[in-house]
Amino acid sequence: MKKGFVGILVILLLIVGMSSVVVTNEDEYKLIRQFGKVSAIRDEAGLSFKIPFVQSVDTLPKELLIYDMAQSDVITMDKKTMIADSYVLWRISDPLKFAQTLNSSIAGAEGRIDAVVYNSIKNVISSMNQNDVISSRKGGLDEKIMESIGASMEQYGVTIVAVETKRLDLPEDNKNAVYERMISERSQIAATYTAEGAADAQVIKNTTDKDVAISISDAEAKAAQIKAEGEAEYMKILAEAYGDDSRREFYTFVRSLEALETSFDGGNKTIILPTASPIAQLFLGY
Repeated sequence: MKKGFVGILVILLLIVGMSSVVVTNEDEYKLIRQFGKVSAIRDEAGLSFKIPFVQSVDTLPKELLIYDMAQSDVITMDKKTMIADSYVLWRISDPLKFAQTLNSSIAGAEGRIDAVVYNSIKNVISSMNQNDVISSRKGGLDEKIMESIGASMEQYGVTIVAVETKRLDLPEDNKNAVYERMISERSQIAATYTAEGAADAQVIKNTTDKDVAISISDAEAKAAQIKAEGEAEYMKILAEAYGDDSRREFYTFVRSLEALETSFDGGNKTIILPTASPIAQLFLGY
């Protein structure tokens, strides 16, 4: 009986010891409750202790969570129906608030998130035309939704990290008509831009052609002026160089030699000159 009593005592001690140990992992919070109220929070990984049979333990996730929302119909500012399908990335940022307001219920938190995010999506899309909604699907719409949500979930100890739109589409019954209308509008806008660009290009071309023509005309006038000044200077130099009879005779002699040299080009070396020719006079010694 003594051995049996000791054995029972050891088992009880083991049960008490095991029920007093709290193991906290890195990706979770441990909430220590005493008589239903949170008395302590363990948010660091490791071992800790609680009062056995008096205190209980709740576990909450610390990692990033995902909530996949059900697709829903929303109305744009121009009264067009669209289908929105999104998901939310969120985490528990304040486990005490989470426990006090939502009773540590993940499902309760997802219900609050669903309502807040859906209202934000509805408000944002209802403030935009359908074309603007479609054109902002690659990021701009999600940013506006996050701005609309703001810090509304912090009162529950929840932080919404991101809202991502998986699908934002038109109802099947009017999708083709809307796409055709959008294509037509974009084609008209493209044609307008093309016409404006062509007109601007023609103005630039005309201005450039005019500037080029003016530049060429100015350059030609300047060249003619420089040529005339050069010829005048040349004639002035000649006049000064051959102003007296001796220089004039030497100039006539040199020019006659140049003319004679030019006449000897080719195979025929015979020249017939009148006696009055300056070249003939050069050889005759007149």
